[in-house]
Amino acid sequence: MRVMIRGHMDTVASNEALKSGRLPALMSDLMEKLKPEAAYFGPSEGVRSFWFVCDLTDSAAVPSLLEPLFFDLHAEVEIQPVMNPEEMKRGLAATSYAPKG
Repeated sequence: MRVMIRGHMDTVASNEALKSGRLPALMSDLMEKLKPEAAYFGPSEGVRSFWFVCDLTDSAAVPSLLEPLFFDLHAEVEIQPVMNPEEMKRGLAATSYAPKG
């Protein structure tokens, strides 16, 4: 399932990770595991943040993927299902509200 993973990093913890060189390594490791189709980084809600759009094929992978973010960065993370335009068209066509024929 295509998902967006959004995270806000704690400023103190991410400052420490940045000073130690661990922040770029954490993000690289995560991106290597997720293989996102899109990845963005920037400030949001006053803190360092990231957004990844990726295919999450096994929900059992969530703990191993996210624990480093919680443990090292004290990050707040959300995972939300998302669709591209083609997937949305297919999904809407399958509803009982779609025109038949």
